[in-house]
Amino acid sequence: MLNEKLVMQIRMAGRCFENSSACLEEEDSSFTPAEGMFSAARQVAHVARTIDWFIKGMTDPSGFDLDWDRHLEEVMRIDSLAAARRWLKEAVERAAERVGGMSDEELLKPLPAGPVMGGVPRMAVINGIVDHTAHHRGALTVYSRLLGKVPAMPYG
Repeated sequence: MLNEKLVMQIRMAGRCFENSSACLEEEDSSFTPAEGMFSAARQVAHVARTIDWFIKGMTDPSGFDLDWDRHLEEVMRIDSLAAARRWLKEAVERAAERVGGMSDEELLKPLPAGPVMGGVPRMAVINGIVDHTAHHRGALTVYSRLLGKVPAMPYG
């Protein structure tokens, strides 16, 4: 079944993110390479928020919630890597549970028309999660290097 393969992708994206950012510690939570950028904690929170957004968007009949200001407000409330990591772990598990409960028919059903992935099969959202998570995983490895830390290989 498709859902089993997609759940494996979701969990692997979460695991790779955890592995490569594990060298960051709570005292690194507020680190930003430059003014106006997300802190380390908010990078992680943004990934968690976006996983939740993708899953809600793929399952909600109205499609994706485009209230970007509200999404940003939610992320900006996070100042702790520990809190952000909890959110990320929970978001990965929520996504795995939701997708794991979907049939092939549901996963192949097109998303509603709209500006975000309109008309593509719902299962394509998982590629969005994997790609977005990898993007921010890479950003956090740069943060780690700037802090003099060596990030672990993500695939370990």
